[in-house]
Amino acid sequence: MSHATLTPKPSSLRGATLPKWFPWAVAAGAVVLGLGISTAAGLQSDIQWALIASLLFVLGSYGISAKVEGRRQARDRTATSLVWVAFLMALIPLASLIWETVKRGVKVLDGYFLTHSMGVVADTEPGGGIYHAIIGTLEQVGLATLISVPIGVLTAIYLVEYGRGRLAQAVTFFVDVMTGIPSIVAGLFVLSVWILLLDMGPSGFAGSMALSILMIPVVVRSTEEMLKLVPNELREASLALGVPKWRTILKVVLPTSIGGITTGVMLAIARITGETAPVLLLVWVTNFINTNPFSDPQASLPMYIYLQFANSGGSGAAYDRAWAAALTLIAFIMILNLVARGIARWKAPKTGR
Repeated sequence: MSHATLTPKPSSLRGATLPKWFPWAVAAGAVVLGLGISTAAGLQSDIQWALIASLLFVLGSYGISAKVEGRRQARDRTATSLVWVAFLMALIPLASLIWETVKRGVKVLDGYFLTHSMGVVADTEPGGGIYHAIIGTLEQVGLATLISVPIGVLTAIYLVEYGRGRLAQAVTFFVDVMTGIPSIVAGLFVLSVWILLLDMGPSGFAGSMALSILMIPVVVRSTEEMLKLVPNELREASLALGVPKWRTILKVVLPTSIGGITTGVMLAIARITGETAPVLLLVWVTNFINTNPFSDPQASLPMYIYLQFANSGGSGAAYDRAWAAALTLIAFIMILNLVARGIARWKAPKTGR
């Protein structure tokens, strides 16, 4: 047998490889063709040409890759293209919303706006600010946090460390039910008990109780997942040393998972900060500063935004204040999310190289 017959033939499965800039070139071509097609067809909506460009991008990536690299690699590129298209479809509306809010909100957002209330300023007049609404939002969210965090964390500890049998199953079921409760239902529940039955009147505390109903299941679920991530070896080692279970939870389990628990609490706070329905039912609204959350109506940022739009009467000043308040609320929620991520990274286990 000759040496030539023993030489392996090159594999037919290995084809050419497209350059790294190939996706960018296809994307640029898809955008140009999408604009051309939409212009020729007389389409006026940006969404229409964006969808056409996305379709051309996916089809172009598959067609060229299948011709050059083979169908297997083409399927992989198609999946990657679909992921990028879905990402951009989610990112573009968010970026557009933030850009529009910033562009409209910076018109009146200054130190005066943040440190003054509406007072005697009519909704259709220029001037005024959101100081009273900021105080109301901070107090209402703060009270809701003080109510929700102990209940949520202790419930999660019970479910993970002690929960067995029907009681644990019932608690889990009710937590799942509470997760899907609309905010208006939580507001109606507190309204029927606190205001109608007990005749306590509207207040920031009433709104905080409704917000805590929305916040508790989020805290329970996030804390429960963080506690489950703690290795059982840590618990067993502590118990083997004769440490009581309650002390093991307090000194070992909670410190190990405190970063994730704090992140979940921050995200739960961000979840309730923008709620409007419970505030509308239970807190009402006032244009004056009320620093006592346990008595009389109190302002809040979500209600302030709604009322400035609803009662503007076509006034540009009211619209500007509404956009500035919306920008302030978005900034507040973004700060909470950044704090949550920072705490999660700070408390994350350090791994040496």
